Amino acid sequence: MHTNNLQERIEEALNQIRPFLEADGGNVSLVEITPDFVAKVKLMGSCSSCSMSHMTMKAGIEDAIRKNASEITAVIAV
Repeated sequence: MHTNNLQERIEEALNQIRPFLEADGGNVSLVEITPDFVAKVKLMGSCSSCSMSHMTMKAGIEDAIRKNASEITAVIAV
């Protein structure tokens, strides 16, 4: 498994959407990549309590990660 390369690609994806999250007072960080290729991320700042955070996860964060790291099977917020 190319975990470092995978982690770098996920971080690159997060960096692409981070400016949009920061504009609304939020952020996201990669917590863990599980052995079964689940990316666990933590929503921070206003994103952690926003009523639209589910949409942000699905339409923004998950899409960006899956485009950069197609082997990721799921993205979940922890």
